[in-house]
Parts: sequence; structure tokens; C-alpha cells
Amino acid sequence: MADPCCSSKKEAAEPQMVEPHASACCADEPHGRIDWLLWISLSLVTLLYASYWVLDFAGLPEWLHHMSGGVVELVHTMWWGVAAGALFVGLLARIPQGLVISVLGRGGSKRGLVRATLAGLFFDLCSHGILMVGMQLYKRGASLGQVMAFLIASPWNSLSLTVILIALIGLHWTLLFILCSALIALLAGYLADRLVAGGRLPANPNEVHLPDDYDWRGEVAELWERSELTPNSVVGLLWEGIRGSQMVVRWLLVGIVLAVLVRAFVDPALFQQWFGPSLLGLGATLVAATVLEVCSEGATPLAADIFSRAAAPGNAFAFLMAGVSTDYTELMSIKDTSGSWRIALALPLLTLPQIIVAGLLMNHFG
Repeated sequence: MADPCCSSKKEAAEPQMVEPHASACCADEPHGRIDWLLWISLSLVTLLYASYWVLDFAGLPEWLHHMSGGVVELVHTMWWGVAAGALFVGLLARIPQGLVISVLGRGGSKRGLVRATLAGLFFDLCSHGILMVGMQLYKRGASLGQVMAFLIASPWNSLSLTVILIALIGLHWTLLFILCSALIALLAGYLADRLVAGGRLPANPNEVHLPDDYDWRGEVAELWERSELTPNSVVGLLWEGIRGSQMVVRWLLVGIVLAVLVRAFVDPALFQQWFGPSLLGLGATLVAATVLEVCSEGATPLAADIFSRAAAPGNAFAFLMAGVSTDYTELMSIKDTSGSWRIALALPLLTLPQIIVAGLLMNHFG
């Protein structure tokens, strides 16, 4: 399967293949610079992971045992989502940009926002895999509103986690959570696109406009003819996806290190007693969701625990939603991808007020 983003200048001149900026498979080259944050965090995670299996912790500090065990738990929870996300990123990098935009719909339109939100709701990946795909969608030309709607609707709404959440908190509350997350995604995406249109936020430099006679069926047929499914091609896709997601992987590793530091040195009882159905409890939930680097698989049972033990359904919803709205991995990945702090900070500014209002209403009427 040929990669259009690395194709010849003649191919790049075609309207449906316009790539104003190289996508992930060509970008993110090191250019001779060492990514110290990536390599330091990778080294720490590797050492802690290995120490769990090779060290006898008798006589060693308890915090070291907690940190190494936390790394093992997080790595085992995240690895499949990161691998699947890398495969999707590699695949997206090889799909013509015009085809991606034709599926998502025109950026800045209501139909485009609805399609992006539905894609987020039905994409069966963990939150970290979704983040990798979302950043690639931005590189492929999706509008800022579409990317935000996709990210906000996605983190825990996969089919598998929805079934688990139904078992934990019931069908009624699960459907309400899904509806509220979709509404927040749509409104935040709409506001983001309006801010871009008004010049308050920078537009996506990768955006393209398809010609009226664009033939997506021909693109699909040509893509299918050029595709091949072999072990080498799958490995190539995975490697390209990892390269294209380097900035996301970097912050995932940093998040693992920070999360295990919190687990090792902060008493979990402190969190439990502050998660009540009050404004203070909701605020503490948002802080915990920001500090703790928890994958969607881990966030779902934690949210169910807040729902049942603290009797705070709104806090449980806020914990699930703030995992994407305020998480530093998410914010730093968006900043690195877009090159704009304003875009990164727009995510919590547009979503947190809605999450807080929804959480307070759920706590009041729940």
C-alpha cells in the first residue's frame, strides 16, 4: 500500500491528495535532536517494569514496590490500546487525505461535527489509542471542532466498556452518561469551530477543500488494489504508527511515571473521603482525574466505585469526562501536534464548565 504523504510532487499536486504539511509518516523526524523527555521517561518505566520481576523487595523501600507494581499494572492495561492506536495511525497515514475528509465531512459544518462525534462514540479503543488517532486526524485535515468532538466523545464509550459500565451502574445511568458526553462533544466542537472562524483560535493548517467532483469510490477502489495484508506490511504499519505517535507516546510515558509517584506517596484514603456528592467533592474528582494517568479500562471501574461508594453519580461522570478534558497527556499531545497552547487550553476551557454543570445536576437529581 503506497503512502500518499510520501509520494512524488506530481501526485501531491492532485486536488484530493493535497498535503500542505507532511503527515505523521513523514513528520516527527528527530532532525538530529535527542528527545530527552521520551528517553528518560522510557528508561524509568523500563527499569521499574523490570525491577518488579527481578528484584526481591524484602528490605527495600515500600514506595519502590508500589511504583514498580503500578508501572506493571498500567503497562499491561495500556499496551493493547497503544498498539491498536499505532496501527490505526499508520493506516490513516496511508489513506488519501481527501478520503479521510470525505468520511468525516466538511470541517466547520454541523454534519462534520455529528460524524466526528459518532466516530468517537463507536471507535472501540482505549483513551490512549483514541488520542493517537485523534492527533492523526488533525494532521489529515480534520477541523479543530471535529478533533475535539472525536476526543471528547470517545474515551470510555467503546462497546466493551459500555457493557461493563452497564453491569456496574445500570443501563439508565450508562445511557445518560453517553448522551451527556455526546452533547458536550457536539457543543465543544461547535464552539471550537466558531472560535476558529472568528480568528480567536488558529485554523488547522492541514485543512483541504475537496473539489465538487471528488470521487471517493474511485479512491477506495484504488486503495484496495494497492493494499496488501502480510506480516511485513502489518509490522510496517505499526512502526509508522509509532513514529507518527511519538509525541503522544512520550506523554503517555511521562503520565505513567507521574501516576505511580502519586500512587506511591499519596494515601488513597484521602481521595475516597473527598469524593462526596458536593461541589468540593466534584472539584476533588476533577483534580484526581487530572493528576491520575488512568486508561479508560481503569477509569471505568474507578468511576463505578465513586458512583456506588460515594453515592455521587455526577462525580463518576466528571471523572470519566475529565480524563480527556484536563489530562496533561491529552493537553501536551494537542499542543505538540498543533503547535499552539491556545488550542490545547481551549479543550478544558470549552468542556469543563459543561462537565461541572452536568455533574452537579446528576448529583442533585441522582
